Amino acid sequence: MLSSPSSSRPVRILLVEDHDMVAEAMSLALERSPGLEVVGRCASLASALVDAGRYKPDVVLLDRRLPDGDGVSLIPGLESLVPDVRVLVVTGEGGASVAARVAEAGGAGMILKASPLSELEDAVRRVAAGEVVFSHALLGDVLERLTGRVSAPGAKLTPRERETLDLLGEGFTTAEISGRLGVALNTGRNHVQRVLEKLGARSQLEAVTIARREGLLQ
Repeated sequence: MLSSPSSSRPVRILLVEDHDMVAEAMSLALERSPGLEVVGRCASLASALVDAGRYKPDVVLLDRRLPDGDGVSLIPGLESLVPDVRVLVVTGEGGASVAARVAEAGGAGMILKASPLSELEDAVRRVAAGEVVFSHALLGDVLERLTGRVSAPGAKLTPRERETLDLLGEGFTTAEISGRLGVALNTGRNHVQRVLEKLGARSQLEAVTIARREGLLQ
């Protein structure tokens, strides 16, 4: 059973964000909001674990992309370290696939960085109270992904196609990808084309954009 923070004390927040200006804006907004207290700020997965153990926050506001890895992967570790903690992921971009990953990892929700600060404050209060918070635009898709009724983009990519997508994400051309995979140019083109088809993309740039949005690329 979830234990909500006592009404006699503020909701204690650990902010994990590697962009100083974003972290400062979030921190100021949260500190000015009655009943909320930022007890720590850090900028990496490693320091988040250290600070979570030190401060025992009620809510961890966790950036999805950090210098030492994917924030979503940290959720189980945080919840193991601080059993009653609620983790709210903050991301610059993210679709239903990323939101489903957050839910599967045990996260309490996901909010976009572009959201008004008032929405961020509201989301923190709600997850602290035991609610799960995803945007209405994503919630239906998240439920469908979790119940297996809709496949996530990229779910049907073969290992070789995932490797091709990784190389596209690094900015390599089709010829360069073919060389790195050790295949003929036509074979490389076929790999790239299948990646585009499976992601529903019309160009390599669009494929990379979709892959980043859905959490297939960092």
